[in-house]
Amino acid sequence: MPFEQAHQSFIENHHARRSGERKGRLSRGHNYAEKLLLQQVWWPLFGNFDNLHPEYEIYDWNRKSQFLDFAFLTPFGRFGIECDGYQSHIKDMDREKFSYALNRDTFLTGMGWTMIHFSFDDIQNRPEVCRMLLQLVIGPHLLRNIAATSISPEEKEVLRLAVNLGKPIRPKDIILHTDVNFRTARKWLYCLVEKGILRSITRGKYTCYYELKEGAWQHLI
Repeated sequence: MPFEQAHQSFIENHHARRSGERKGRLSRGHNYAEKLLLQQVWWPLFGNFDNLHPEYEIYDWNRKSQFLDFAFLTPFGRFGIECDGYQSHIKDMDREKFSYALNRDTFLTGMGWTMIHFSFDDIQNRPEVCRMLLQLVIGPHLLRNIAATSISPEEKEVLRLAVNLGKPIRPKDIILHTDVNFRTARKWLYCLVEKGILRSITRGKYTCYYELKEGAWQHLI
């Protein structure tokens, strides 16, 4: 399904299930920046919006209602994802609000959330950095949730290395990490390609790199 169609369905489904301020907040709060985050950062990694909730209501230590741009709620953890614009963020900030923002993130961390912040400038101009960082934060949690029967321990270690590198992986990276020979490293990579998790990148006649496929992360949840 193309991004535009999937995004429209995603928002309409959440809109239909909400009422009151939660519904109003979704209409007012999910705008260009939030959609761009999904299009430039989220969609290329996941290829779906499963377990993702836009404009998600949470409460602070005083039971004061707040909304996260996105909440990613999974069996392996809760992640809050925020898109921060420089102008609006700085213009509306004073010492009290600055302290509250820090305390809120610390409180949510204590409540089991992992908070992830991206600047709008990076989402717009450097989305590959955002994807790398999102992969770096969420990837290890996904890896812990892989069923033991889905991939071998060796393949799981290769996938963990690929996630931690945050860039396309080479057989050489596996050789240096695990001290195996080239043939074994290439075999593990081929197996992950066949299972639809990695994609090979060719230069000329030869395959030089492997990267996570678009939407491949759904195989790891």
